[in-house]
Amino acid sequence: MRSRLSHVDARGAAHMVDVGAKPETAREAVASAAVRMSSSTLALVASGTGARGKGDVLATARLAAIVALKRTAEWIPLCHPVRVVGSDVDLTLDRALPGVRVRVTVRAFDRTGVEMEAMVGAAAAALTVYDMVKGVERGVEIRAVQLEEKRGGKSGEWRRARRGTRRRSDRA
Repeated sequence: MRSRLSHVDARGAAHMVDVGAKPETAREAVASAAVRMSSSTLALVASGTGARGKGDVLATARLAAIVALKRTAEWIPLCHPVRVVGSDVDLTLDRALPGVRVRVTVRAFDRTGVEMEAMVGAAAAALTVYDMVKGVERGVEIRAVQLEEKRGGKSGEWRRARRGTRRRSDRA
């Protein structure tokens, strides 16, 4: 683990990290979220017509994730704008949850990673699912917006271990 926060200077003030001297490299990050709801609400989502005629929940959530991940630097004050070169947004109906599982992969070629872009995309998709079903169920829960894995840059590769524990394949 690092001994200090990267976005806090020696005086304790928040600052944007200078990445100007870092080389541009391929970066990739994967984030996930889960949206838990009742089985009857999930059935409405599965029908493709949405709740109360709002339309296709999954298609709308997919677009929301893409739009949001491209605007991460506007959402998160100290994030750098990055050149996103690709993304994948997977939304899966999970009857065991019951709900929707979100998985967002972001790829870029830049000087800094895309972990925040992946997490913002996952959060936006989950929030959009909530928005589209809240008219029939207010108690929907958004759970575990989290980084699953990242590749690229000086810190190398990291992957979340199973059961919510962390494992790094490189030094801290």
